[in-house]
Amino acid sequence: MPSAAALSELFWCLVGPWMFLYTVATYLPSTVLRLAREGNPASLLSLSRLQGAWFNAFWSFWGPQIRTGRHGHVSALLEGRVSAGHVVETPVHPPVGGVVLEIGPGAGYWVNLFSSSSKHSAPAAGPGSGAGGLRRRVAEGVTRVYGVEPNADAHPALRQSVKEAGLEGVYEIVPAGIESLSDPSVWDGKIEKGSVDCIFSILCLCSIPEPERNIQELYSYLKKGGRWYLYEHVEVSRSLPIRLYQRFVNIFWPRALNGCQLCRNTGQTLQSAGPWSKVDIAQPPEEPWCQVVPHIFGTLTK
Repeated sequence: MPSAAALSELFWCLVGPWMFLYTVATYLPSTVLRLAREGNPASLLSLSRLQGAWFNAFWSFWGPQIRTGRHGHVSALLEGRVSAGHVVETPVHPPVGGVVLEIGPGAGYWVNLFSSSSKHSAPAAGPGSGAGGLRRRVAEGVTRVYGVEPNADAHPALRQSVKEAGLEGVYEIVPAGIESLSDPSVWDGKIEKGSVDCIFSILCLCSIPEPERNIQELYSYLKKGGRWYLYEHVEVSRSLPIRLYQRFVNIFWPRALNGCQLCRNTGQTLQSAGPWSKVDIAQPPEEPWCQVVPHIFGTLTK
């Protein structure tokens, strides 16, 4: 017979996604009212535009929450201190450096991790923080960052984040999709394939279109020896009943979260994108077996 603690854990795992969706839903009325006040009937009559505005309103609240809660883990990731899903003290991979592609930066919640200035410290101490809770200077070797963000509505906030991080002239916003990174007719620039040292993606591969094609495309931009640092939510793999439950939740999830998909096997898609010399990604050990929105966390080396 399962213990009370085990039953409680299972209950909250099953209920958690619905509580999250309820929080998302609370942002819909205010989004509709704002669009109506702005005299923007096109957005109200277009489901895709309404979903986009709704998601942006919610993410302006939730994005900073993720940054606060996961800052230590993501900082450790970029320091090369993540092994088999665990944050470790000694680096097992090189830190982020050189030319970096940040995929889907949104409003720029992680931009300051690319700044080596000590004034841009973490909001709080946590796993992966340095001694005394101060962030280690993970980005001293970064020479250029391309923030691939096709959503123009996010650009003003992203520019402000770049300015606050002291990265003007280093961080360039790419207002194009993954498929257009090397096409100067789409944006005022061009990234050559095989020229990128690092790719950084945080909770964005769940919503990119044509994930197999676009992940393979991103792989082609990495140099040999280049690294992909990631923290993404993925399909359930530990339990068939929970995987089926995840698929049920996914009937509603993309509609409330602007196309975000729960059931993508992103880890397998990444590994199939091309040959890797080292694959070090895993589900964080603190996540329970019944997690309906599990994650993978770590680094792949080309």
